Amino acid sequence: MSYTIEKRDMGYLLFTITRSEKRNAINYEVMDGLSKAISLANDPAIKALVITGEGDHAFCSGGDLSVFHELHTKEEAYVMLSKMAELLYSLLTLTKPTIALLNGTAVGGGCELAAACDFRLAREGIKAGFVQGKLAITTGWGGGTILAEKLPASSSMKLLMEAEIQSAKYLSEIGFIDKIYSSNPIVACESFLENLIAVELGVLESYKMIWIQKWGESKLKERIEKEVSNCSVLWESEAHHKYVKGFINKKTPN
Repeated sequence: MSYTIEKRDMGYLLFTITRSEKRNAINYEVMDGLSKAISLANDPAIKALVITGEGDHAFCSGGDLSVFHELHTKEEAYVMLSKMAELLYSLLTLTKPTIALLNGTAVGGGCELAAACDFRLAREGIKAGFVQGKLAITTGWGGGTILAEKLPASSSMKLLMEAEIQSAKYLSEIGFIDKIYSSNPIVACESFLENLIAVELGVLESYKMIWIQKWGESKLKERIEKEVSNCSVLWESEAHHKYVKGFINKKTPN
C-alpha cells in the first residue's frame, strides 16, 4: 500500500504517503488514497485533515515519472493531470482545516499538494520548490493557480518562474510556510492544531466557507482547468519528453 489513513485521538485524520523509497512520489494508488482521505474527512467526528510523507527525507517529490513516463500525448497527460487537479480542488474546498506537514523536501507536485492545504508546517532546514519549469512544463495540478490566490503576485511569480529550490526560512518569510518546527513532526503538528481543534466544528466550517465562497465567485475551478490544459500541451513537447527520458535512463541501472 502506498499510503496510510489514521484517525488520531485528538480528532484529526492523518494521511501519510508511504513511498519513502520513491521520495513519496505520487502514483495512481496515492491519488486513490487521497480521494478516500478527503471523503473520510467529511465525517463530523473529524475536525482537520493532515497530510504528510513517510520518513524524514521527503514530504512529496511530485508525480512519479517512472509511472507517468508512458503518457506521451497531451490527451493522455490531461487525463492524469485533471484527475489530480480535481483532488487538489476537493482538498482546497474541504470545509475542515487542512495541514501539509512537511517532514522533508517538497518539490514540483509536492509543492502543489502543500499549496492546496490551508496551513503548511515545515521541519527546520528542509527545502521546497515549484521546479516544474526545469522539466519544461508548468504546474499542472492547479498548484500555480492556487498559489496565486494565497501569495502576492510578485512572490508567487518568482517561485513559479524561477523554478528553484528554496529554504524553509525564505518560504516562511514570503508566507508560504506558516510555521517552522524542530521537534517531532506529529508533536509539532498537534501543538499547532490544539487551538483550532478546541473550536466548535460549526465555527470552523463557517469560517472556511468564507474562502470557499470567494474561490467560487472568482471562478477558481475554471482557472485551474485552464492551467491543466496548458500543462498538458507542454507535456507533449519534445523538451519535456527529453527531460523524462533522461530521468528514466538515470534511474535505470546498467
